[in-house]
Amino acid sequence: MNTAQTLDLLQRYESRNVTFIAPDGSWPIVWKSARGCHVRDAENRKYLDLTAAFGVAAAGHANPAVVRAGQRQMALLLHAMGDVHPHELKARLARELSRHTFERWTQGPTHTHSHGKVLFANSGFEAVEAALKTARLATGKPEIIAFENAYHGLGYGALNATHRPLFRAPFENQLRAFGHFVPFPSQTRGQDSAILDRLESSMRKLLRRNPIGAVLAEPVQARAGIILPPKGFLPLLRDLCREFGALLILDEIYTGFGRTGSWFACEHAGVCPDLICLGKALTGGFPLSACVGRADIMDAAWPASEGEAIHTSTFLGHPVGCAMALAQLRQLQIHQLPERAAEVGRCLAEGLRDIARAASSRHLRASARSIGLMGGLELRDRQNQPAGPVALGVVQRLLAQGFVFLPEGNQGEVISLTPPLTIPEKELSRALAALGKEISLC
Repeated sequence: MNTAQTLDLLQRYESRNVTFIAPDGSWPIVWKSARGCHVRDAENRKYLDLTAAFGVAAAGHANPAVVRAGQRQMALLLHAMGDVHPHELKARLARELSRHTFERWTQGPTHTHSHGKVLFANSGFEAVEAALKTARLATGKPEIIAFENAYHGLGYGALNATHRPLFRAPFENQLRAFGHFVPFPSQTRGQDSAILDRLESSMRKLLRRNPIGAVLAEPVQARAGIILPPKGFLPLLRDLCREFGALLILDEIYTGFGRTGSWFACEHAGVCPDLICLGKALTGGFPLSACVGRADIMDAAWPASEGEAIHTSTFLGHPVGCAMALAQLRQLQIHQLPERAAEVGRCLAEGLRDIARAASSRHLRASARSIGLMGGLELRDRQNQPAGPVALGVVQRLLAQGFVFLPEGNQGEVISLTPPLTIPEKELSRALAALGKEISLC
């Protein structure tokens, strides 16, 4: 089946709100296969993937070890019984997630040794909702603080913490609205202290006046346009949560598992959350996510099962997903991919800065930001308005040249790069050169 036939079927049988199809045929491509950092479409054209499919393919598309683990498990046990009769791999993966998070974070003489406990889920928003439920049960407080421009998924619970009107507005009158939003601070030279002071003042007012059980934050706002906060942001949240008896929930669904040059983005600030939400790169391609919490908090929140779990699902801790996740974690570790993301990320940062300087000398304003292998190039016009149509045009033209980029930001004004952590530096440089050339023509 070719691209046109597939898109015709989707237009006829899929909800029309899902897949954007450009009238001129420039978007989308239909994926046929993917391996490493390359994708092939239905016509067998080859593309360099600068998205890792929303950050999922951290160890490369179709990583052989991860694929083999999934295939073996499918032949052995394709499905188990969620919260009733468990399987070994779920237990092993829960242990590994504890080891990679709370056990690692609380080592050393200055820490009280702790381990984590896990609630498995299928998608990112489900992990967020598991964390929100945990905070409600553990603290007895029903409300949360989240951040403007945040994206935590689109389930009804998660929508209370997802800020963008595009997602919230159609369902506003069905939301209980237990979330309070404060501005997400963006790095600005020389103004970080003042920005954090204003944020602290706003948060203190909310924490004093409302029954706030949790503060939910992304260490880097991905969908908002790769927004990097000041270095003091997470320590401030940690201190405020400790002072007011709220839990700190970090949504590392996008930033987790090496994306930012550390296993988790919170490690750059030396901050240990109470709960962390994980997904995307966890399995390399199978729908599996997790909410991992400090064991004492999880035990305080959730009663021991008496035969009926109060938070569960049919596919909880799916055996194929668990097998792939265990293999994925090994690949990240064996090949030192978080460390590699930090190293190759220097090439990304330098390349984006060069493009931004060149663009800003013409008639566009451009700014670059990155951490590890997570970067964004923001485009604005000379009146400093978001240049979303320009960014989208660049992404579409690059797609025709064999490069898969994504536009992010509220108006699509940020061209984002989150390639597989395995991407060769030569290929990344080739993509940056193509991006720079297209920007120069705008």
